[in-house]
Amino acid sequence: MENVKKIDYICSWIKKYVNAMSSPAQSLVVGISGGIDSSLTSTLCAKTGINTIVVKLPIFKNTKNCDIHAKWLDENFNNIECIELNLSDVFKQFQKICNEFYCNSDLGFANSKARLRMVTLYQIASSKNGIVVGTGNKVEDFGVGFFTKYGDGGVDISPIADLRKSEVKELATELSIKADIINADPTDGLWDDGRTDEDQLGLTYDQIEDAMVNDNSPHKKDYKKIRDKNLHKMTPIPVCKFDED
Repeated sequence: MENVKKIDYICSWIKKYVNAMSSPAQSLVVGISGGIDSSLTSTLCAKTGINTIVVKLPIFKNTKNCDIHAKWLDENFNNIECIELNLSDVFKQFQKICNEFYCNSDLGFANSKARLRMVTLYQIASSKNGIVVGTGNKVEDFGVGFFTKYGDGGVDISPIADLRKSEVKELATELSIKADIINADPTDGLWDDGRTDEDQLGLTYDQIEDAMVNDNSPHKKDYKKIRDKNLHKMTPIPVCKFDED
């Protein structure tokens, strides 16, 4: 399917989902990070014509690319509302309390940033009669499970979750999203040392894509190792059921 058709299809899918709700949402709430995935998702939401609320949620982080994209959206669409809630002080207090009780896992704190943002997005959605729109793509969410459980994985709909990272770039280019955002090193923004997604994964997104579609990929073993470790995020929660006679 060519890029324009993919764009139209996703926008139509979002509208159909909203219209099929028993009480249709009045807004689409998207957390934007300044990265390509959230920039594409927020643009697709804007193209539906539904009120789109883009939310900047900095936690000790520069919002330059967020600001650039939010300004670009506002200049190109008339259904954009931009909100910024700086969560740095909230997180600092949370971190202080956890440290007092020796719950000071660095990985836990990184994931807690994503979960704090999720809670905030749902608070906004509740107050704006909206739904939270996910920004994960096929490689991250369903390839290697590179997301925070109940963080950026906590959403109502996932419109780009069937797009590989290369397709995300193609659609973003088609929609004239700013080149600086398209070409930026992908990062989840959860670490203070500026590590990228690929630093954390140990593979590039191109290598992961190759392993997903090519059985003979030299990266297949490493891809499977990452995926297996994160399968608990991609499968339903185990439920203890009584056998029925």
